[in-house]
Amino acid sequence: MALKIKLIMKLIKFEHTIFALPFAYMGAILAAEGIPSWSKVLWITLAMVGARSAAMAWNRLLDWKVDAANPRTESRVLPQNLLSKIEVILFIVFSLALLLVAAWQLNPLAFKLSPLAVFLLIFYSYTKRFTWLCHLVLGFTLGMAPVGSWVGVTGEISLAPILVGIAVMFWVAGFDIIYAIQDLEFDREHGLYSIPVKFGLERSLRITVAFHTITFLLFAFIGKYLTLGWLYAIGIAIVGLLLYKENTLVKSDFDKVKFAFFNINSIVSITIFIFTLADYLFK
Repeated sequence: MALKIKLIMKLIKFEHTIFALPFAYMGAILAAEGIPSWSKVLWITLAMVGARSAAMAWNRLLDWKVDAANPRTESRVLPQNLLSKIEVILFIVFSLALLLVAAWQLNPLAFKLSPLAVFLLIFYSYTKRFTWLCHLVLGFTLGMAPVGSWVGVTGEISLAPILVGIAVMFWVAGFDIIYAIQDLEFDREHGLYSIPVKFGLERSLRITVAFHTITFLLFAFIGKYLTLGWLYAIGIAIVGLLLYKENTLVKSDFDKVKFAFFNINSIVSITIFIFTLADYLFK
């Protein structure tokens, strides 16, 4: 059993949950104007874990033949037959059930919106088969994290979490473009869609810079819109420097893609969460 759990965690790259979870917490903090109740935190966490786990497992299941053909991904769990497809399907069902139960525990609106979340989680995996806008679809899906947590706390939708969600969308789309550059030639040969395939390497990097500039400006605007304080401003300044570092690092040394993708972006999400929380705690 322990080995199966380890393989599932490897299948879904559980550590990448850190990209979206801090923004879910950020949305909850903004909604509560501080720390929400611990029951809200618990159910938001479980909803996020269920949603992200289901989405990643479905993506791996749908793409296992593509992954098997790609030298970069052929050693993944499903191409190596380390888990059966039935086991993955059961895990997806369990993860979606966790999402739905958590949404039901939060409030009626969260539960009513949960089918939309399920649709987005499943739909994204198909997009690279027909549109180079797949990066923005992924970003939009992850950008629902702060919106969903705001709804979970307040039981209503507001402009503030939508602005956060749009900022997250462009942030995710930007770093997903960087990640997709690794498979540029493979995707071209196999008829898969991406911004690197559509626009080439240099223009794709410029698009990433534009997307991350939008992210920074939106987060700065959110601080003013919600009258957040100097601690939040410091956090956003750090995020701006991190995004600048990410883009210049990849441009100067493409071998640093994996470092830029995981390490820098993990720090970005954690930084925004910590400084948003600190801003409310020390007002």
